[in-house]
Amino acid sequence: MANIYAFKIIYWRFMPHFLLIFVQTSFSFLYFVTEAAFKHGLNPHVYVTYRYFLGCAVVFPFAYFLERKVRPKMTFPLFLEIFVLSLLGASLTLNMYFASLKYTSPAFITSMTNTIPSITFIFATILRLEVVDVRNPRGIAKILGALMSLAGALTLTFYKGPEVRSLQGAPIHIRSNPAQQNWIKGSFLLAASCITLSMWFIMQVYTLKKYPAQLSLTAMINFLGGLQSAVFTLCIQHKLEAWYITFDINFWCIVYAGVVICALTVFLQLWCTKQKGPVFVTMFSPLSTILVAILAYFFFGEELQTGSLLGGAIVIIGLYLLLLGKEGDQDQIKSQVQSSPTYDEEKDPHIEMETSQEEKAIQQGLEK
Repeated sequence: MANIYAFKIIYWRFMPHFLLIFVQTSFSFLYFVTEAAFKHGLNPHVYVTYRYFLGCAVVFPFAYFLERKVRPKMTFPLFLEIFVLSLLGASLTLNMYFASLKYTSPAFITSMTNTIPSITFIFATILRLEVVDVRNPRGIAKILGALMSLAGALTLTFYKGPEVRSLQGAPIHIRSNPAQQNWIKGSFLLAASCITLSMWFIMQVYTLKKYPAQLSLTAMINFLGGLQSAVFTLCIQHKLEAWYITFDINFWCIVYAGVVICALTVFLQLWCTKQKGPVFVTMFSPLSTILVAILAYFFFGEELQTGSLLGGAIVIIGLYLLLLGKEGDQDQIKSQVQSSPTYDEEKDPHIEMETSQEEKAIQQGLEK
């Protein structure tokens, strides 16, 4: 029984790590599916609208039945807060993200998104949601990790280096469109998208305190995000043909994005944010860039550049440093159990933990 109880402790301690690795892996596959759909004629803004409505349709039944007794009462100020949360993390962010794709390149976009952890870390520190003690080695590790992740992202972006030839034996060969224009406009849109997404992760901490029903919150974010995106799309897209989806790669792209990305990963990110904080969640985003590079080379026959490999290595080191620094903020085991767990403990697998420094800092920030 002692071994089973120890396994439960390890399982719940590292569950956020495993879930966030799954989230970033899902995003990596989304990149290739979405690129293929866009080349097949799928409108980016219509795509954003449909994926969020589908995500809401998937999550809503679970939210309605599983959270009937725990769902807080909806008030107008709370609705406005969730509306802004949906704007920052769904419609506004993704529409700017895919608009920037018209003016830059996919490699540039996936590289620039690695600045999100550093931006989130800065916002969290300013709002006192993140504990940073420069006199403590863990605090120094956090700062160095964030700076190294930012340096790795800049290396990925601005240093190309010699090209590594594509793998001839790759199952699928794709060719990127080299014709790009207006990089300044594209960079501005992408930078704004990264900032709004960082604000979304920060705002989740406050909203989850008032509305802890995560499934219901996921459904509302998807519905409001889809509604906001639909209004925006109708203002700029007047052709009804753009809304017609045929049963091909465009259809499966929307299904994958709606079910896996908008429904499952949004819920998982909300859960991990509540457990570990916004900085911890965003620090896994660089893994998506590394996975994209690996998949692009070995499975899709794309050429790699030494700058991408070097920047990816720097990002991984920075990620390790920041996670090492945050490990000291995680919940500590209250006491070692001398006997086997009771029936209630086995019924509820969540292990009681002491309040961490990070949670105390979050509480102080909310009170202020």
